[in-house]
Amino acid sequence: MKKSKFLWLFSFMLVLSLFLAACGNKEEGTKTTDKEKEKEDPKTTEEVAAPDEDQVLNIIQTAEIPTMDTSLATDAVSFEVLNNVGEGLYRLNEENVAIPAISDGEPTISEDGLVYTFKIRNANWSDGSPITANDFEYAWKRAMNPATASEYGPYMMNGVLKNATAISEGKEDFNELGVKALDEKTLEVTLEKPIPYFLSLMSFGTYYPLKEEFVKAQGDNYAKNSESLLYNGPFTLTNWDGTGLTWKLVKNDQYWDKDTVKLTEVNYDVIKEISTAVNLYTQGDKDKVALSGDFALQYADDPETQVEADTAVYWFKFNQERLGKKSPLANINIREAISKAFNKEDLTSVVLANGSFPANFMIPKDFSFDADGNDFRDVNGDMSTFNVEEAQAAWEKGLAELGLKDLSLEILGGDSDTAKKMDEYLKNQLETNLPGLKISLKEVPFSVRLDLDTNQDYDIQVAGWGPDYQDPFSFLSLWETKGGNNQMSYSNPEYDQLLKDINGSLALDPEKRWEAMAKAEKIIVEQDHAIAPIYQRGKLLLVKPYVKGIIAHPFGGDYSFKWAYIEGKK
Repeated sequence: MKKSKFLWLFSFMLVLSLFLAACGNKEEGTKTTDKEKEKEDPKTTEEVAAPDEDQVLNIIQTAEIPTMDTSLATDAVSFEVLNNVGEGLYRLNEENVAIPAISDGEPTISEDGLVYTFKIRNANWSDGSPITANDFEYAWKRAMNPATASEYGPYMMNGVLKNATAISEGKEDFNELGVKALDEKTLEVTLEKPIPYFLSLMSFGTYYPLKEEFVKAQGDNYAKNSESLLYNGPFTLTNWDGTGLTWKLVKNDQYWDKDTVKLTEVNYDVIKEISTAVNLYTQGDKDKVALSGDFALQYADDPETQVEADTAVYWFKFNQERLGKKSPLANINIREAISKAFNKEDLTSVVLANGSFPANFMIPKDFSFDADGNDFRDVNGDMSTFNVEEAQAAWEKGLAELGLKDLSLEILGGDSDTAKKMDEYLKNQLETNLPGLKISLKEVPFSVRLDLDTNQDYDIQVAGWGPDYQDPFSFLSLWETKGGNNQMSYSNPEYDQLLKDINGSLALDPEKRWEAMAKAEKIIVEQDHAIAPIYQRGKLLLVKPYVKGIIAHPFGGDYSFKWAYIEGKK
């Protein structure tokens, strides 16, 4: 989705009831970021936010909103907006801990850890109607209804909610999903098996409620613009026509915790050129902007610069079957050659220059820790590193196996300034280090790229992934055979079995589960070269000193504005 940021520690050794009791507090072993240290100031937003200041935030996004339908959203832009205009049973708080939101306190749990019973707090939709347990049942079943064609419904619910996998395989009707409204304020959720990270899932956009009556009344027009939506989060969305380059968040007076919300407006403009974004910032028209490349170097020492680490990892996706036709990228040696043929250090330090750093891995650093506080990243270390000699040897072998002397491939990427500069660099590196390779670049808007990905109409794609919940499985599950996010025809039976074991027989055995996840990562990155990791994202930002309290999240929607406020602007 997707953040230095560290995740609070999940201890799989705890039984689920004890796990729930600890959710509202930092556990021993949690790493504290500079941002979190700032939050240790005992002052609340009510005490520091000056009431006579305009509580308006003006920010920039680099891509349009592809969709505001929680069942259909799959991208970072959509989930960021959804995180601020919607809310699930749980929400990530200022310390990035999932705490009860629409759930009225913590759920009760059956002794076997399979049945969760939530009470729904007294809260309203933006039209003033009450939020009910049926709103959750309807939304979750809608996401699993084949007619909806949701990618994230099966991705987030398979192997988690009872019967979800069987529904995806056409063996059960979607109405058999393990969620049921017992009455207006009681929701019963039945799991397929105990899930250690289940409550963090409840903060994710796919699990937000939907008002059935409203969605059905809208019909095909539902979520096509800001007027065809209902909201239950801190803000409502306005001035969005479904495709535009500008939109606004307005404080939601129906929100159950509206007294916490200080901002009255958040104004978004899509700006893809960094030079334009920086000019708007220096002129005072925008309050926050991300930097990269020359601008990152130029403003590196500016007092308004902030460095924000992130848990998103970017890689090449190698499509092995384009539009139903076998691709040269089905050859493992071709994939290995490309994986090792570009200098990641120069890319991150010179081209991006925004705090990002080389990734020779899939699971990010500073993301997941075992019960002793050890970073998952330390298990496998670096894999598939830059090595021209090894790349060229694999390249020659691959071409010989294909009976070719040269090869032309297309890289699909974004149309922002940063994306274009990065793709040009990668093109140059690959063509220089792999004789006979010709790269063409296809740079398109984000929504177009999502469609091309879904249809598998690409050769190589620069793609990124921010975790959806606090566990390495959020990354590993991407490449399951025929999985909703595996839009590149990758398949490995050994890998698939590991995925089943990780959230099956090993679910409550933390040590063996850890080992299985490490083995699965090694298969993807080092054995099969199914993807080629490029970098772990960092963000270099210019932020006005009067902007306070924006919370950056390590998974799910990137930012929350619920606690943000303006102080000292006048």
